[in-house]
Amino acid sequence: MLTTAIQRYFDNYRGFSREIWILTLMTFINRAGTMVLPFLSKYLKEDLGFSFGQVGWIMVCFGLGSMLGSWLGGKLSDKIGFYKIMIFSLFTTGILFFVIQYITTFEGLCLGMFCVMAIADMFRPAMFVSLGTYAKPENRTRALTLVRLSVNLGFAAGPALGGLIIMGMGYQGLFWVDGASCIVAILIFALMVKEKKTTIDHEKMKEINATRISVFKDTIFWVFLFVCFITAVLFFQLFTTLPLYHKEQFGMSEFQSGLLLSLNGLLVFFFEMPIVSASQRKNINKLKIILWGCILMSISFLILIFNFWIGFLVISLLFITFGEMFIFPFSNSFALSRAPKGHEGRYMALFTMSFSLAHIVSSKTGMDIISRFGYQNNWIFMSFLGGLSVCGCFWVIRRVQNENK
Repeated sequence: MLTTAIQRYFDNYRGFSREIWILTLMTFINRAGTMVLPFLSKYLKEDLGFSFGQVGWIMVCFGLGSMLGSWLGGKLSDKIGFYKIMIFSLFTTGILFFVIQYITTFEGLCLGMFCVMAIADMFRPAMFVSLGTYAKPENRTRALTLVRLSVNLGFAAGPALGGLIIMGMGYQGLFWVDGASCIVAILIFALMVKEKKTTIDHEKMKEINATRISVFKDTIFWVFLFVCFITAVLFFQLFTTLPLYHKEQFGMSEFQSGLLLSLNGLLVFFFEMPIVSASQRKNINKLKIILWGCILMSISFLILIFNFWIGFLVISLLFITFGEMFIFPFSNSFALSRAPKGHEGRYMALFTMSFSLAHIVSSKTGMDIISRFGYQNNWIFMSFLGGLSVCGCFWVIRRVQNENK
């Protein structure tokens, strides 16, 4: 019985092309090497001596660069192809990480972080488009999930390695290792994966372009992006306001808070792929799974209103983690499937931009509400936002059903 269960679990990872596995390995190396990000605000405050206000502005430039990069990456992927964008983005980012450690002025770092992220985040929409090319249509959602797992594993390993590097080499060591990991990752990709040339039927493309709806007129997609934006705002609370809440409300140490957050990564690692595989075998509607994810995320913040027992933190984390597993892999897949052929980059650019914007909004909004009205009111507000995402998802489901009639 146990052997059968283990065999069935590993069967979820079968059927991927060689290119998908290489892309997954590359993503893991890159994300494990992304050690600057978890320590960036600490580096700016403690090592360079900037004020909280200055750190905040640098982080805003970081977020704005991310949004610009996401848009450029998607647009250029449609124009010249995802392969060239991926190689340019990661290789140049590696070089820029070597350089930016020598910039120590406030104005220089605002401009530097904006430029680094504008180039670095060109990679994300291009990578999503590459999955659509290298993965079989029936494996596309699972391929997205596999890459997400490599990202989670990389982020889990990165901060621990980063802490050791800071102790041994100082903050400068982070920039050298981060830059080197970008270059190594993309060299592996360039040497082992060849650009896939697609034959284009120009007459057919003219016909498609004549009938397609512009991404800016695709109302269903924009409401879907609104749902994605809200759920990302909720999810990022896990890394911004919730660790502070653990300490201030329940007196948890950084180690205890880290253990609780690591539960999120472990659950995603063990359960996300089986959930995606089971949904595909049973042909469950992606949007309905996303809807259940929105409901679970909303409930997770309602649970936090009860602050008299530490166990509610664990229960809330379980709800937000399963909400994440129901939302993110299927929202990636829906966004990619929504795009007309030849315009996947633009759709995925807007999709990744919604997460970049959520990253900026989430911490700023949460911190402001907590400082003025307290933690409980922040959880109530987040639950309300979750309710809006549920309503938006209902609307998208209805409109897609009408569209397919």
